[in-house]
Amino acid sequence: MDSPPHINLPPSLEASRIAALPPAAYYIADFITEEEEEAILHKTWPSDLVKDTLLDARPLPDWLEEPVTRRILSIPVSDGEPHVFAGSPHGRPNHVLINEYPPNTGIMPHKDGSAYHAVVCTVSLGSSLCLNLYKNKEDGALEPEPVWRILQEPRSLLITTADLYSEYLHGIESIATDVNVSKETIANWDLLRSPSLYLDGINQRQTRTSLTYRDVLKVSKLGNKLGPMFKRP
Repeated sequence: MDSPPHINLPPSLEASRIAALPPAAYYIADFITEEEEEAILHKTWPSDLVKDTLLDARPLPDWLEEPVTRRILSIPVSDGEPHVFAGSPHGRPNHVLINEYPPNTGIMPHKDGSAYHAVVCTVSLGSSLCLNLYKNKEDGALEPEPVWRILQEPRSLLITTADLYSEYLHGIESIATDVNVSKETIANWDLLRSPSLYLDGINQRQTRTSLTYRDVLKVSKLGNKLGPMFKRP
């Protein structure tokens, strides 16, 4: 396993488990360096592969593979499981969704569905924001308040699996400022790189870009022949 300067990869994901959540979610604050973050943002912003881009069913470009995919596959879950995609159909992510979230931009609570293996790996770039996790009531209606909040810092990796993938919805509020940010309200507080930045209970959002890595269960040959698909809000 590599460990460049300013990177603090755990010996296994168990060391980065978010203990306040149901099994299993993991948070690594320093997953990529500032230089790697800048290089990826340079590719996503000014290039033709711009914001809100879906890349799948083909070999991913090198700038999405290196270092993110390699690094994800280098971290064992535990002694008995080499990495989080070991049980997926392709043994690795084959799909990346790139989204940009300026302040006051969010996404409604939702589930990712059955088209993917139940592992989601999200790298955050540029800014912090809170991801909210929701539960449905017994009648199927959505609980109005999130049951947990996860603060995603720049250069971090968040992995959600199992029941957190299948039983809970996730969403981002369309606000400019996350409030009531504290050890009592943020599930991954003890794993944050810089909790001292939020001691006033406020996270002022700037533009955040996310890279969401997943394994699509069924890959169409037709999809291989199509160019990138663009998703606009």
